[in-house]
Amino acid sequence: MNWLYICGRNAAANCHSGVPHFFFLEGLLSGVWSEETCPSFCPAGYRTQVSRLRGERMLYPLSCRIYLSHPPGQNDQLTPTPVSYTAGFYRIPVIGLTTRMSIYSDKSIHLSFLRTVPPYSHQAQVWFEMMRIFKWGHIILIVSNDHEGRAAQKKLETLLEERESKNKKRNFEKTDQHSYDSRRGPKAEKVLQFEPGTANMTSILMEARELEARVIVLSANEDDAVTMYKTATILNMTGPGYVWLVGEREISGRAMQHVPEGVIGLQLINGKNESAHINDAVGIVAQSIHELFVKENITDPPRGCVGNTNIWKTGPLFKRVLLSSKYPNGFTGQVEFNDEGDRKFSNYSIVNVQKGKLVTIGVYNGTKILVNDKKIIWPGGELNAPRGFQMSTRLKIVSIHQEPFVYVKPTMPDGTCKEEFMMNGEIIKKVICIGPNATVTGPLAGRPIIPQCCYGFCVDLLVKLASTTTLNFTYEVHLVHDGKFGTQERVNNSNKKEWNGMMGELLGGHADMIVAPLTINNERAQYIEFSKPFKYQGLTILVKKEIPRSTLDSFMQPFQSTLWLLVGLSVHVVAVMLYLLDRFSPFGRFKVNSEEEEEDALTLSSAMWFSWGVLLNSGIGEGAPRSFSARILGMVWAGFAMIIVASYTANLAAFLVLDRPEERITGINDPRLRNPSDKFIYATVKQSSVDIYFRRQVELSTMYRHMEKHNYESAAEAIQAVRDGKLHAFIWDSAVLEFEASQKCDLVTTGELFFRSGFGIGMRKDSPWKQAVSLAILSFHENGFMEDLDKNWVRYQECDFRSNAPATLTFENMAGVFMLVAGGIVAGIFLIFIEIAYKRHKDARRKQMQLAFAAVNVWRKNLQQYHPTDISGQLNLSDPSVSTVV
Repeated sequence: MNWLYICGRNAAANCHSGVPHFFFLEGLLSGVWSEETCPSFCPAGYRTQVSRLRGERMLYPLSCRIYLSHPPGQNDQLTPTPVSYTAGFYRIPVIGLTTRMSIYSDKSIHLSFLRTVPPYSHQAQVWFEMMRIFKWGHIILIVSNDHEGRAAQKKLETLLEERESKNKKRNFEKTDQHSYDSRRGPKAEKVLQFEPGTANMTSILMEARELEARVIVLSANEDDAVTMYKTATILNMTGPGYVWLVGEREISGRAMQHVPEGVIGLQLINGKNESAHINDAVGIVAQSIHELFVKENITDPPRGCVGNTNIWKTGPLFKRVLLSSKYPNGFTGQVEFNDEGDRKFSNYSIVNVQKGKLVTIGVYNGTKILVNDKKIIWPGGELNAPRGFQMSTRLKIVSIHQEPFVYVKPTMPDGTCKEEFMMNGEIIKKVICIGPNATVTGPLAGRPIIPQCCYGFCVDLLVKLASTTTLNFTYEVHLVHDGKFGTQERVNNSNKKEWNGMMGELLGGHADMIVAPLTINNERAQYIEFSKPFKYQGLTILVKKEIPRSTLDSFMQPFQSTLWLLVGLSVHVVAVMLYLLDRFSPFGRFKVNSEEEEEDALTLSSAMWFSWGVLLNSGIGEGAPRSFSARILGMVWAGFAMIIVASYTANLAAFLVLDRPEERITGINDPRLRNPSDKFIYATVKQSSVDIYFRRQVELSTMYRHMEKHNYESAAEAIQAVRDGKLHAFIWDSAVLEFEASQKCDLVTTGELFFRSGFGIGMRKDSPWKQAVSLAILSFHENGFMEDLDKNWVRYQECDFRSNAPATLTFENMAGVFMLVAGGIVAGIFLIFIEIAYKRHKDARRKQMQLAFAAVNVWRKNLQQYHPTDISGQLNLSDPSVSTVV
């Protein structure tokens, strides 16, 4: 029924030029209101005038405002729609009194619509507070696939995201170990949608039953709620352990007849008190008109609908004044609107279904919630609040091939891992793990379908966790399909980013837990939960060990060539000086008394032999200096030789025994890393935590640009590249690289650790397993199990004997010395042949001379027979004074 409702104030000026004292307000009121009751809505100080509108006229020509009220019912969304469309076209503000459908919050359709009640979607705020108060970390949101359901979903997800964005700033090392920390807020494990009017909800609820969460939030109309309740009862989803949170529609009308025991619902306080809402609406309008009139000049409103397309110019301003107004003393509480024109700070009663009746258990005053949990009877008659989740005992574990943490080997011909071998006296534990098949294409490309055998550090840890009393779960293991640990990457060159690798599988629901050497960092901790670290480590640098190559002249390396020349020159200079001193000294020919003959003085060859003998410490049997002056020089030469020989011996040990390759990388601040060049290539693994670390650090940007061009797909490929000489340095987790260096003796780690972090087990946010897993890992650290794993797998070294054994000389080190001896032998043999040849040549000449002198003697004898007086003697060839040289 339409009533013209005129409420004016004497002190007010014109609403338009013809009516100086009244503002004309039209109302579309329900039939329960009579002409006599309308004046009671006008605030004190205002006068009223009421008249009935004719049916053919919808808007009074001089209207400044429209009120809408109607009996709430199932089709209440239809009543205010034509008025909202028409008034919105002319920009005339409209206030709804009991309309709660979320469609009216869409300002692209309902431009000027405001209301004194909140939409149904705002019930999500109360649901959110209930979940936070009872620390329910996982929920299942079931909504109808219509505007109302989507609005409720959007509102709840917005609240969850806002809460999560605040928690992302926390330092994950400082958070306590509650599985459901009240500071973190809940999370929707799954959102399930159904079409309105669906007759069979079995598939929806069956999917919900397979999830871990046991808190079900329902947004549906009365008929769909009835269907949902019936199906849930059949599937035994309304018994102990479950929680049902619903709104007002879901416990109204027919739905109330089928709602299960223990359901918690909401009721808007004064939601159906139409009189109170009319009073509050009139009050805030009167307040806003007065405020508007004092500050602005109000223009004439449209005078009719037919043929009139002019909007009311003051309408948008009037709407802004209404949106910013506060009416604190309303019958329904403080009246205030948000930007969409919906009521803010609404009050709700929280009710519990007990024996078919609604029992009030708490209230929500628009900002906080008060609940008397002792009055609640939960589904199944439980008196204590359910924990809100069901811990599945069959977990999907994702891992990655990364030795020594996870080894991957083919299965036996029968598809099992029965083959056993020992390590440190213990049998190695193996599990079946499903690996990706690279030959598969299409939608299943890369999906795990190949059974393999996995063992290693993480497999032993998984087996131990699964058998722990506080956990006691079974598992199925698969390897990550893309072989990556997990980083965010853009989707189709858009701004949207998604996680790949193990992170993506965990967040996508393909895995329940990551058991792998996954580095804990802030970026990952914003999206998943980490357990306490099971191994602490950092980053280090792997390089190829340069094995020293000994040359034939390695024994010459202690001295430079200049020093060798000086030593050789000194030997001969000293020998000459000894010869000269002994030669010219009056005591150079030694004799005991005057009757003995003098000994020969030191010859030059003897002096040379003495000088070399002292230097080489070969002993001096003869040819020592005789004079005192020469012996003083000999003593000084012996001291010189001792110093030279000792220095040579010490440096020879340093070069041959302690020989080291050229200087290695000193660490992350090494100039070869900080100032990269194409001659020195270093890299890490693409889309890994190390890659993220270098990308995020501004001071390492130069290094990252160099590395980005050379990064490898996996650590195994990069390590092999270092061994092949294609990569000069590989930056990766210290635990992995130290293990590789201990197994492959041509590799070595260098520099100090940096970016210290740890490996942790990854789980989805607020996983029910987090607390138990973290406590189990802490106990493993305390009882020495983690130390044993570290000793058996990470610190198991094959190259210890090389690094710890005392350094010894090999033939390669001393080959030059042997070659020197061999050269001396060859030289001696060569010289002996020369001596023999020389001796033979000398003997032949001597015989020739003897024959010649013999012939001369015969000739002389013959001459003496004829001239005896001319030749008086015979040549004596044996006389030393006779020269045999011709």
